[in-house]
Amino acid sequence: MRGLSYEKTALSTHYPVLACMNTSQRELMRVYHRLYRYYGDLQWWPGESPLEISVGAILTQNTAWANVEKAIKRLKETHSLSVKALSHLPHKRLARLIKSAGYFNVKANRLKNFISFLQGRYGGSLKKMFQTKTDRLRTELLSVNGIGPETADSILLYAGDKAIFVIDAYSKRILSRHGVMHYKKSYEEFQQPFLKHLPRDVYLYNQYHALLVNIGKDFCRSRPLCDVCPLNGWRGVPPLRTA
Repeated sequence: MRGLSYEKTALSTHYPVLACMNTSQRELMRVYHRLYRYYGDLQWWPGESPLEISVGAILTQNTAWANVEKAIKRLKETHSLSVKALSHLPHKRLARLIKSAGYFNVKANRLKNFISFLQGRYGGSLKKMFQTKTDRLRTELLSVNGIGPETADSILLYAGDKAIFVIDAYSKRILSRHGVMHYKKSYEEFQQPFLKHLPRDVYLYNQYHALLVNIGKDFCRSRPLCDVCPLNGWRGVPPLRTA
């Protein structure tokens, strides 16, 4: 077994991290099929429209999805889930409606910033926005105050059906624990193996990310449940002791 080192992150207690190794398309697809056999089609991201998905991608920053669902429900109940309504809604009122999502004042600002961008650049039309080439649109989204790489890519993939792989805290934790990459590597460095080795397929990227999220929530926790995890044994990672 490879030597173990220990590190500490904001997401976890001390846990073992394997020396990093290169990966391949074959390995990534084997992991995908392994997870798919366990979970099946997760049909993620939930949302009835590209706008709802985009709003959800902004609201889900640093909070559980259940809290986001409550906030979106309130927006719907008050007929506030439209570009026009979000644009005209006073900041304080919007913050109260999305309070369940946490950091509601900050997130109200971020929603307002996104809607202002959408109106100013694309006349309020998500359809027009998503006609823009992926690389260019990603750059534009990243220029919006409050939208980082994960949120931008979630909007592109799930709302815009654009083939870009989403990296989040769960996927970083899983990949670093299995020696794919050190946890402190950048977002783009974690994203690169998937873009390099996997076919540019929206469904594959959608499902793969959702599968990793579920593994992170169900098994690869701050104190991992490796002995019952579907990825047990991948890259020689046996049940780990974290105490």
